[in-house]
Amino acid sequence: MRTSFLSDDTICAVATPPGMGAIAVVRISGPKSHEIACGLFQRNGQPVSMEKIKSHHSYYGNIVFPASSEHAGELLDEVLVTFFNAPHSFTGEDAVEISTHGSIYVQQRLLELLVEQGARMAMAGEFTRRAFVNRRFDLAQAEAVADIIASQSEAAHRLAMNQLKGGFSKELQTLRSGLLEITSLMELELDFSEEDVEFADRSRLRSLLDKTQNHVKRLTDSFRWGNAIKNGIPVAIVGETNTGKSTLLNALLGEDRAIVSDIAGTTRDTIEEVMNLDGILFRFIDTAGIRETEETIEKIGIERTFRKIHEAEIVLGMVDITQGLEAMKAAARFILNKADPAHQTLVLLLNKSDRCPDTAAEAIDEIKNMVCETLGDDAAHVYIQTLSAKTGNGMDALRQTLKEIQQRWRVHQNETLVTNVRHYEALSHAGQSLDAVRRGLDDGLPTDLVAQDLREALYYLGSITGEITTEEVLGSVFSRFCIGK
Repeated sequence: MRTSFLSDDTICAVATPPGMGAIAVVRISGPKSHEIACGLFQRNGQPVSMEKIKSHHSYYGNIVFPASSEHAGELLDEVLVTFFNAPHSFTGEDAVEISTHGSIYVQQRLLELLVEQGARMAMAGEFTRRAFVNRRFDLAQAEAVADIIASQSEAAHRLAMNQLKGGFSKELQTLRSGLLEITSLMELELDFSEEDVEFADRSRLRSLLDKTQNHVKRLTDSFRWGNAIKNGIPVAIVGETNTGKSTLLNALLGEDRAIVSDIAGTTRDTIEEVMNLDGILFRFIDTAGIRETEETIEKIGIERTFRKIHEAEIVLGMVDITQGLEAMKAAARFILNKADPAHQTLVLLLNKSDRCPDTAAEAIDEIKNMVCETLGDDAAHVYIQTLSAKTGNGMDALRQTLKEIQQRWRVHQNETLVTNVRHYEALSHAGQSLDAVRRGLDDGLPTDLVAQDLREALYYLGSITGEITTEEVLGSVFSRFCIGK
């Protein structure tokens, strides 16, 4: 039978990563946590009294098998035990953290002893969920805890910390408070509907609606930036077969990650690897070479290439500089047509420059003219440079280009960015409800119908922070946490 998240049991779990290490931390939380810990903990050969322990103090001593055990009195490990009194703990409950040596045996045996003394094993995310239930933070902040644990770059960590500190929640609170005021006035109108009284000033409602819609749209649109920073800015490496895409990926990573061969069509599927560049994560995607083929597997790989081009924020378009000017221009034009320079950054790399160094400058000028004629103002989003992925010549210039591009992402880090799919979907629904409110005002719909759309917008905004939520949503959110957190 599944244990309820809302129980008042005392729970325990290992909070450090699984496996053997220098130390391990076992967490206990719940009404009996101090009692259970003191039942196993001794200092200088004497049991520790609950009356003598202080909150937020650490005590050095031993975990000893209890009298009820067949190993009664035997030493399990030397430990450091820290006690926390409610509500001044992570969970808001009485809690204990036991730091042991990192032996797998010690960890498992200690958990067994805790369970024997009355605790139970925690479920995934149960410590953080108890913190949410005890109002230590809201649901968006709880999810930020998981994001901090999963962060792989300085930028992702900064975004998660901002959300944990409540920056995102404060913006949502501001949005909801304005809508709540108007909704309450409209509800009041419904109570006096027979008297034809208008409490909610429509001009003020429209003004507030404009402000709220713009704010919700900005947050919704920020998901593009926030999701990319959190999971890595997607960079698609595309081009015809044998243009050096896999060689470039290997050169960027500094290892032989992709198979390199003179045989056309070697890469049949996408290969993804991440690289941290000045605190921002880039997710490089090596794709199948683009060409006409009847080979079934290769055709599937090429279809995936086109999808990756669409999903990427940056496209590295590989062009073989040795194939002649007209063929180069045709290859570059094909990449331009598949990419979206108005919303993506395109870097055209004229590769294999080591084989024809004398024509590199001319090739750049010709490609640059073609790009300007084709794209007009959007040509500003296109970089063009020569490269030899094989010898490394031009790699430093490419890395510098990526650093220039990432500065645009750094600007957005100072804003509140949406990084969570659940938040993005809720904001999208809230935006649709606000659109319905506007249409209702424009069409002169009755107050009760407009108020219903306002209530829906409030519901979706409240679902992000957990002010309005369901057991199903909470179960989905916290099940993704690790046990011990």
